[in-house]
Amino acid sequence: MGSRKRNSAETMQEIKQNIAFAKLNNCPTSPRKMRLVADIIRGENVNKALFILRYSKKEASEKLEKLLLSAIANWQNKNEDLDVEDANLFVKEIYVDSARQLKRLRPAPQGRAHRIRKRSNHVTIVIDSKTEENQ
Repeated sequence: MGSRKRNSAETMQEIKQNIAFAKLNNCPTSPRKMRLVADIIRGENVNKALFILRYSKKEASEKLEKLLLSAIANWQNKNEDLDVEDANLFVKEIYVDSARQLKRLRPAPQGRAHRIRKRSNHVTIVIDSKTEENQ
């Protein structure tokens, strides 16, 4: 019983070795606008995702490109003996969560006021290397 547990712990360490992630907190962009760009690169190869983000017109793509480069650098720090080009990295998970909202008041006609909600978001990106086991 104990050896089975040890073997599963060793395989979990190997799996975690291939995974790297990066987080972007309190990004001052609406989560809805950020999800439009995040949905495009989900599941894509890292090189193709960088290409998509580099040539996208959306403002959110600049922030996601920087975040993806950070995740790649994190993966490289974990796996110093491996090469990034040979690892066949892909975007395993990317999700956008809502963050704090700044509430502002804008003057409206007849002495009223409308509330403006300036939204922000948290983005988490997880990259993994494709091997024969997880394809």
